[in-house]
Amino acid sequence: MSFKFCLGEPVATAASAQPLSTAAVDTKDAPSSTEGEESKPRFTFQAVQPKLESQWREVDWTEAQRTSLMKTVSSYKPSCEEVTRARILLLGPVGSGKSSFISSVQSVFDGRVINRAMVGSSSTSFTKKLQSFNIRGQKGEAPTGLVMCDIIGLGDGEITGLTLHDILSVIKGHVPEGHKFSPDQPVRSETPGYVKSPSPEDKIHCVVFVVDASKILTYPKGLSTTFHQLREHISDMGVHQVALLTHVDKICSEIAKDVTQVYKSYTIRDMMGKAAALLGMSTSYIVPVKNYSSDLDLDVNTDVLLLSAVDHILQYADLYFQDNTSQKTQFR
Repeated sequence: MSFKFCLGEPVATAASAQPLSTAAVDTKDAPSSTEGEESKPRFTFQAVQPKLESQWREVDWTEAQRTSLMKTVSSYKPSCEEVTRARILLLGPVGSGKSSFISSVQSVFDGRVINRAMVGSSSTSFTKKLQSFNIRGQKGEAPTGLVMCDIIGLGDGEITGLTLHDILSVIKGHVPEGHKFSPDQPVRSETPGYVKSPSPEDKIHCVVFVVDASKILTYPKGLSTTFHQLREHISDMGVHQVALLTHVDKICSEIAKDVTQVYKSYTIRDMMGKAAALLGMSTSYIVPVKNYSSDLDLDVNTDVLLLSAVDHILQYADLYFQDNTSQKTQFR
């Protein structure tokens, strides 16, 4: 399949995809050195893309802002006495950049590009089990109050994968660390390590959907139904959801050169709208990010965009704690 961009508007020239089964959500990606899809460009930049005169979201692209955001994240403490760390679950299609996002955020605090979570290819998921990553602070600092949970990606017909039941079991805190998912063996009370009475600390406090900007137009139609079903069930549990639009540098030549142009790009603004329709949520919940993939060195502006996304996520995690402070029965 190939796509062309003319004056900032994506035009599909060919596409094919099998409908996603909404009964089983499957295989996933993981972060590491490179992701398979990144070696196969899906877009050709045919013309100079127009830009907005001013940012449609205000961002301060400075070293001072990066330092401020790092302090905000590293000093974060959940607004709930029963919980010491906010657990964030990343959900999205195979190759969307979930694991890469975890590694990229950790890279910012490590001061160098690292691959903490392993990354697979664009068609197969490297991550097969539930893995939790407590984001470490800068050297000499204690770990942050943020834990990102990585699981197998949503697929479109693979034999192995997640079921809706399994995803909800993870959010409820029943699934043990390291559990390997299989649609033939759903999580249940007999599962080794099954957490029968999860504590507030075991539960997921915010769900982050991750979608690849360069694939939005080619995702199977059934994927939108899957996202909508997931959002309905997760909302019923009182868990807030936000979303990341990854690989924005793959669909806009200006951002590939200068990430500070992300909120001046018509292309990104339009793709945010398409992501909102896919997920069934307002664009106010969605933030664009550029993960470190082939990069060897950190970039201040990329760091600011990544840390801004983390700050956005933590705000919604805190809403969960605030909502449940007066409703402690939901913790039991």
